[in-house]
Amino acid sequence: MKGKVIGDILVLKNHVENPQELLNIPGVKRVVRLGRIRGPQRKPDVEMILGEGTETIHRENHCQYKLDVARIMWSKGNTTERKRMGQLVRSGETVVDLFAGIGYFTMPMAVHGDPGKIYAVEINPVAHGYLSENIKLNQVQDVVEPILGNCRDVAPRNIADRVLMGYIGNTEEYLDVAMEVIRDEGIIHYHESVPDKLKYIRPADRIREAANDFKVDILNQRVIKKYSPGVYHMVVDAQVYKN
Repeated sequence: MKGKVIGDILVLKNHVENPQELLNIPGVKRVVRLGRIRGPQRKPDVEMILGEGTETIHRENHCQYKLDVARIMWSKGNTTERKRMGQLVRSGETVVDLFAGIGYFTMPMAVHGDPGKIYAVEINPVAHGYLSENIKLNQVQDVVEPILGNCRDVAPRNIADRVLMGYIGNTEEYLDVAMEVIRDEGIIHYHESVPDKLKYIRPADRIREAANDFKVDILNQRVIKKYSPGVYHMVVDAQVYKN
């Protein structure tokens, strides 16, 4: 069986025999099968196998995430990175999360760290709605401000000590925005899907190229997970100095 438990929902990729037996898995009350993901909003085809409804609350690392598994992506492979971000943020920092989603990285930073402020930017209205709910659910309204829109248009400039770019796709096209968002110096956490041979080369090079004349120190490069055959999901932590 290939699947993952999100909240109280078991999400399957393939057809299974005797699905009723799946309710014996601890915590599972509903079962769905997600088919092909379609369109720019990445909406999956959904088949309800057992139970009703696809909205749930997933608990991880003492954070709560409300989401609809039929409308919102959830990656189990990012669990360690979500936990890491909660450990990295420093007291009083201003953080800008350029691709916040439902608060994947914002929540652990707000719950486990002591940031002064987190601006969580999300372009998808559905994800932004859950982001706003999760801010209340985790009781971090005094720390996190959700912002709806394209980060290129709405992200606050010259303000951040730390910038998150926790999306893989055309992320490199927004490195110039990250450079504008950082104050005199700060840290960028840049995510990219990279072919194996380039995984410790291309992401760091793209950061240096976007920085132009700014000084860049690569603090850390790590594999988050295998993304597809021969391709890895990487994150690079880069310290940028504007002066």
